[in-house]
Amino acid sequence: MLEIKRQKHGSQRNYLLKLRYGLTAEQVEEHRQRQGGVCVICLRKEASHVDHSHETGLFRALLCFPCNGALGQYEDNPGLMRESAAYLEGRTHHAQSMLLELGVAVIERHARRLAFTGRLVDRDGVPIRRLGTSRDDRLRARYGVGEGEIEELLAVQRGFCAICCDKAAENVDHDHVTGVVRGLLCGGCNTGMGQLGDDPVALRRAADYVQGALLRRVPADDGGVRLSFTFPDVDPATVPLGGWESYRERDGEHRRLCAEFEERKFELTRLRLAEGGPGYCRRWSFGPRRSSFSERIRALVQSSPEHFASKMRCVEGGLAASSESTPTSM
Repeated sequence: MLEIKRQKHGSQRNYLLKLRYGLTAEQVEEHRQRQGGVCVICLRKEASHVDHSHETGLFRALLCFPCNGALGQYEDNPGLMRESAAYLEGRTHHAQSMLLELGVAVIERHARRLAFTGRLVDRDGVPIRRLGTSRDDRLRARYGVGEGEIEELLAVQRGFCAICCDKAAENVDHDHVTGVVRGLLCGGCNTGMGQLGDDPVALRRAADYVQGALLRRVPADDGGVRLSFTFPDVDPATVPLGGWESYRERDGEHRRLCAEFEERKFELTRLRLAEGGPGYCRRWSFGPRRSSFSERIRALVQSSPEHFASKMRCVEGGLAASSESTPTSM
């Protein structure tokens, strides 16, 4: 069987690529060169995995293994990826709920395990009294918080994931640099966010990638067409694999500002509060409110009632004339 596949398709890999994605190994290598050999989402690792849409089956791009796995964890849902980016920046409903109900946006770790004795101590080195449960011991050893604090956090979230608000919160999410506990997440959101390195830039790029807004085809200098996937634009073939960091920072800032603008636009559309009314926030107002069509008509009538009355008589006369000219059916 392997020999037949080699004879007909050149290699086992070529056969599998044709079977699953409709591509040959040569086409995959050509696309890798057009991408500059880098993953189009994280811009840090080598592009080695073929990604395709699970709805249409069409090839999309070449990604690194973590980014490809993260899309699967999020089930190609761009809304969850954008919500995860805002969650990491503390700009979601979860951070507001934490501040209102617990008084803090994150829970700082206050326990650590002594390496030479294995005992749990607080910041001052005072031994911490255990509750007698293995779960409490495990939580304090890994995250620096106790079982009681996790139960309080679970009550704030009503038992649901802090990002998708759809699945059960089963995993403790913490900052791998500072160690603070941010919230409780479901398995998909926690794993997907971890595979993208807890990075808002990669999360927003992944969301744009899934929506088809990341990869663009632009005119090349030689008269052909090339790929572009950053703001500002740069030819991927001219950037080495480790030289994307400066482009990545500027692209991340651009997408962050776009996300904040979309959030402000959503708030303006959702609230529609009159100036001076309950809940009105002046920082959302962009100048004077534009009057509606009915308000403009009312102002016209009040400013020139005689002119408006003459216009209405002309309209009524025209309607009467048209009705007289229309034959009646027997």
